[in-house]
Amino acid sequence: MAGGRRGGAPGAGEDYSPVSPVVKYLLFVFNFIFWIISLVMVGIGVYARMMKHAEAALACLSVDPAIMLLVVGILMFIITFCGCVGSLRENICLLQTFCICLTVIFLLQLTAGVLGFIFSDKARARVTEMVSNAIVHYREDLDLQNLIDFGQKEFGCCGGVTYTDWSQNMYFNCKPENPSRERCSVPFSCCLMTKKEVVINTMCGQGMQQLEFVEAGDHIYTNGCIDKLVDWIHSNLFLLGGIALGLAIPQLVGILLSQILINQIKDQIELQNYNLKHRSDPWS
Repeated sequence: MAGGRRGGAPGAGEDYSPVSPVVKYLLFVFNFIFWIISLVMVGIGVYARMMKHAEAALACLSVDPAIMLLVVGILMFIITFCGCVGSLRENICLLQTFCICLTVIFLLQLTAGVLGFIFSDKARARVTEMVSNAIVHYREDLDLQNLIDFGQKEFGCCGGVTYTDWSQNMYFNCKPENPSRERCSVPFSCCLMTKKEVVINTMCGQGMQQLEFVEAGDHIYTNGCIDKLVDWIHSNLFLLGGIALGLAIPQLVGILLSQILINQIKDQIELQNYNLKHRSDPWS
């Protein structure tokens, strides 16, 4: 694009701003970095998906980390590709697509945060439902199993509301007709462990659901993970706010840079059209 106005009527086009190479290439670098990150995410998602057994991968698609990684990576790839090509080629259509997508994502995140705060009770009920579903599919997906075990060990909890929630799982169910060797048990991640233990006893949760709350508390965590998670959120609001701000700043920067570049390109198009129109007019 032209950097300034050549000819034309005195004073005409003085407010037109040239396309700044700083804004242009800063937006390109910004998008290129996230474009590379999106490729890495897609690659990891594809690899994780291929390495999983087919039946395990299809067991609980709603919480499959590989699927989530693929979806986020592909969306990020498309959006950042529009930003990269749009900034280099000074293409208004691609830049507007990039800007609109970022704006929609930012507004969706903001709306989700506000609704989650306003309807915290419904959000808690939804989380409870998700945890219950995860407990049911615990043995069907290795990624899900590792995620639950990590959460129970990290937060010092067991089950959703209480440790007896594990009876929802067909392997840990306490019904007399259940032939599983893990009947009335809980996963080893529920067990109270000391740092001195070198070898983990994976059968430490055997028969724990048959014990009373106080007696079971001598061997395993008895409180549910949902209350522990809520307590952790309340005590780490500043950390969560910082993470949310860290996610929002790059989006706002991308929106701002793309909008500045779009306005500069439009100014140059208007200026070129003005010059072409009045080039042969000696009185303009």
